[in-house]
Amino acid sequence: MSTSATPDLASATGVDDDAVAHGSPLRSVYVYEAPVRLWHWINALCITVLAITGYFIGQPLPTQPGEASANYLMGYIRFAHFAAAYLFVVGLLGRIYWALVGNHHARELFTLPIFTPAYWREVRTMLKWYAFLIPQPSQYVGHNPLARMAMFFGFFLFSVFMVFTGFALYGEGAQAGSWQERLFGWVIPLMGQSQDVHTWHRMGMWGMLIFITVHVYAAVREDIMGRQSIVSTMVSGHRTFKR
Repeated sequence: MSTSATPDLASATGVDDDAVAHGSPLRSVYVYEAPVRLWHWINALCITVLAITGYFIGQPLPTQPGEASANYLMGYIRFAHFAAAYLFVVGLLGRIYWALVGNHHARELFTLPIFTPAYWREVRTMLKWYAFLIPQPSQYVGHNPLARMAMFFGFFLFSVFMVFTGFALYGEGAQAGSWQERLFGWVIPLMGQSQDVHTWHRMGMWGMLIFITVHVYAAVREDIMGRQSIVSTMVSGHRTFKR
């Protein structure tokens, strides 16, 4: 007895072995190891908490009536911000460690092969692809060259900037002698004064949010139009190529 379903039965049950047998084959490559994927999603949560709480720290909620001890909302907001900041830093340090011990894809976030001509040829290819000048991009196992550049400048260097300015402001509150002030206190006089660091830190938050918006758009666009998985790769670790 054939396992193939008739069109009516397939429509009713969803079982259609003939369609599966004649479907386009998929090829997949294991790219992102479990620590990289775990870091990615924890990092996304940290940035979400940091952005929301940071906004309210810069634009505090209206004062509420009653005793201060009964209205500790801003205190909780600041605590959530600081906790997410510590987790963000620990995650970034862990990610740097994994770049040293993980596979070669784990190092793409921190290095750019700027002296390799083939790299710049692929950057041009991706620019043409995003400008709708070519029908399909190349098939990239790791980050495509343009995304790699964006991750290095738009995420990694931005993250370092936010860590330094954030802990400089934290050290100011922790006062002289704290490890935060000893390690990052030099940032404030370098940038002018405390308010300047506040302003740059807040602008950095908006810059990070702009980068994340473009990052999500590009990932979804590649999944739909590029014929290669992007979003699901950061869940399963496998990059799938569709014919």
